[in-house]
Amino acid sequence: MRRPKGIKTKKAVTKRFKITGTGKVMRMRAGKRHLLQGKNSKRRRSLGTGKEVHHTDTYRITQNLPFSH
Repeated sequence: MRRPKGIKTKKAVTKRFKITGTGKVMRMRAGKRHLLQGKNSKRRRSLGTGKEVHHTDTYRITQNLPFSH
């Protein structure tokens, strides 16, 4: 038996972006993986928060996440 073709979610996009209830696309900030001793605590705290994706990229991301909007 062959599996029927259909739209698939891009798993790499799923891991990187989240869509909020209002439809905004959120991402995490880069730079919190390593070398944290050289960064001050205020900077480390702000790197932990999410940020909204720029509106020019929102369309491409939502096209790769067909079941989340």
